[in-house]
Amino acid sequence: MKIPEIIKNRRSIRSFLDKELPEEISKTLIEAACLAPSAGNLQPWEFIILKEEETKKKLVEAAYGQEFISEAKIVIVVCANPNSSAARYGTRGSSLYCLQDTAAAVQNILLTATDNGLGGCWVGAFDEKKASEALKLPREIRPVAIIPI
Repeated sequence: MKIPEIIKNRRSIRSFLDKELPEEISKTLIEAACLAPSAGNLQPWEFIILKEEETKKKLVEAAYGQEFISEAKIVIVVCANPNSSAARYGTRGSSLYCLQDTAAAVQNILLTATDNGLGGCWVGAFDEKKASEALKLPREIRPVAIIPI
């Protein structure tokens, strides 16, 4: 598909087929995310790919009961490293640029999923502290988006 067609076809999908995804799709999605623009090319993001049910269920709890998260075969959590952006850009980097950068990465994941015939949803409604605990994230890393695929 061409980019305008991919953009038009992208939808927030909250119902998933009980079908295994090819192993290489995770790599394809993360590669696309890493091609997103970022301030100073710092790429202040981290990606966590979840397949295990226990952690997905903890994310459902952190996401105010959005059960469809646990129904997806894979869940990608996009995280920001504010310290990385702050090192070059100070407060604006830690409070804004790192979030803008991860947002661009999220969009690349969703558009690449659409181009590969897959659906996903950008979940931003979650308790950040509970999500961080479920993922055992270091204190300086912030979960920004949960993307069930």
